[in-house]
Amino acid sequence: MGKLDQRVAIVTGAASGIGEACARRFAQEGARVVVADLQAEAGKKLADEIGGFFVQTDVSRAESVQAMAEASQSEFGRIDILMNNAGIDGDQAPTSKSDLDNWDRVMAINVNGTFYGMRFVLPFMIEQRSGVILNTGSTAGLNGLPGLPAYSASKSGVIHLTRSVAVENAPYGIRVNAICPSVVQTPLLNHFIETSPEPESTRRNFESMNPLPGMVTTEAVADASLFLVCDDSAFISGVALPIDGAYTAR
Repeated sequence: MGKLDQRVAIVTGAASGIGEACARRFAQEGARVVVADLQAEAGKKLADEIGGFFVQTDVSRAESVQAMAEASQSEFGRIDILMNNAGIDGDQAPTSKSDLDNWDRVMAINVNGTFYGMRFVLPFMIEQRSGVILNTGSTAGLNGLPGLPAYSASKSGVIHLTRSVAVENAPYGIRVNAICPSVVQTPLLNHFIETSPEPESTRRNFESMNPLPGMVTTEAVADASLFLVCDDSAFISGVALPIDGAYTAR
């Protein structure tokens, strides 16, 4: 018996990084996983490997997210878990030199995408009087990260949206939480390092950033995510959980 036996779990941004690790972990625990991603080839491959259901999804477009939610409900008859994970870091620049199109793109994916996911899945969860939502935040949304104003603001928005929706939907038996990893070894992080002014220095700084040595792994994030979507955390809601080796404790 797995901790998520027969539960239907949607994971956005599931084709790589944190999303892929969580999709695999949820499937290992018995969930029927909806792999939602814009990357069709990688998304279909993962769905085939874990026995999941792929839906090509652009989280920045409300109609695409609505179609994803409706397809998931039609396929399985219910939605038990939604993990709003799709996100980007955007371009690095101080606020005074930030590109306006970059701001709009980061907000569209990170904030709007998270809102759309909840907007179109919540009606199904409210009707069944149960459900768990997990949003991917960041320590950048708790402490701020210089040089990435859009990303920091977007993740702060995700965290506060999480808390608001948790309070609002508690009467329906729906729990809503967020994970807030620090530096995680993902393609997104590699992009950040490679586009920084001094990539090698940036990598060394990240490796020594947390009081616990090294960087957070996607497997560690997946384990924490499993805890927050399964019955082990049955009375935990409205929490933004740092996964950061004590980074935010300082």
